[in-house]
Amino acid sequence: MDQCESLPKAHTLIQCFNTCLQIAAPAVLFKSEAIVHPDEVAQYIDKEECQLSYNPLMMALMWESLATRETKLLTASLKKSFEISDECSWVNYIRCHDDIGWTFDDAIADQQGINGFEHRRFLNQFYTGKFDGSFSQGVPFQENPTTGDCRVCGSLASLAGLEKAINTDDSTAIEHALKRIRLLNSINLSIGGIPLIYQGDELGVLNDHSYLEDEFKRDDARWVNRPAITQDSIELANTLGTYQNRVHSDLNQMIKLRKTNEVFGVAKTQILETYRPHLFAYCREHGNGRKLLAICNFSEHMQTLPVSICDILHGDNEQATKQGQVIDKLTGNPVTGDLLKLSAYDVLWLELSEGGK
Repeated sequence: MDQCESLPKAHTLIQCFNTCLQIAAPAVLFKSEAIVHPDEVAQYIDKEECQLSYNPLMMALMWESLATRETKLLTASLKKSFEISDECSWVNYIRCHDDIGWTFDDAIADQQGINGFEHRRFLNQFYTGKFDGSFSQGVPFQENPTTGDCRVCGSLASLAGLEKAINTDDSTAIEHALKRIRLLNSINLSIGGIPLIYQGDELGVLNDHSYLEDEFKRDDARWVNRPAITQDSIELANTLGTYQNRVHSDLNQMIKLRKTNEVFGVAKTQILETYRPHLFAYCREHGNGRKLLAICNFSEHMQTLPVSICDILHGDNEQATKQGQVIDKLTGNPVTGDLLKLSAYDVLWLELSEGGK
């Protein structure tokens, strides 16, 4: 079968449209929805073509890291593909109104000892709840029973384990699910780019299975994550003590921090090696020298990391770290001792306090 994606004339056509719009409506930006190989996605991202682009690679691999509890594929992939032109921006998302497909570079996966074909089958089983021990409650879309190929639908809360944990009344599983949601939101908001939040995820809404009762929707599983946003949903999110309020409050806190710190805006992102299989880290640096170091634990077990990773925040000023000048922006707590400690699915947003600059 002939390849019909990303042909040269497709790029020429988009560039022509872009040129016309620069004359007729110069404020318009082009956004690519190129759900293709990561190397081909990069071909669309250019000032003269698409100034914005969905980031399907990061979306898929955040979920992959939660399923495996390992971040090697996420780190290796983003080290290769995250950096783009300063004149363009990623549009980041955790899931969308349609479905999740496992887009990643099989060559990079192979370098990490991962068989791409078998790994996608595993991820499909895991996120549709068919894999023993899975926390997720996703729904298959366009499933091929013969090959096991499918795409996955579900709300953020249900995919992250909250629906299953509530159904089993498992308090530990509920806490882990809430922290998974916080972890994904933290990366979406802080790694660099424009964050999208899809309908109901800001309210902790679970899968909506009512579509199965509608003859016009029951054959399209994507309706499971297209819920009607009701007044009850909003009230639950604003009621102290509810799971929905926890999701809503965690997200609101991070949005407020994002709004008050320029390092979340126009800044460079450096993907870091932690040399810890369960941790993912990156550093944001604004043009004025201000930096933020984010570290995420993708496992349910406590992880530690030498505090020396914070050297990236202050260069050679090691004494500043020892005096507690590095603080976690999410909690306000200073960094002390020789080790950073991250509890289950924990996130750190580390920066130098005013005295450490």
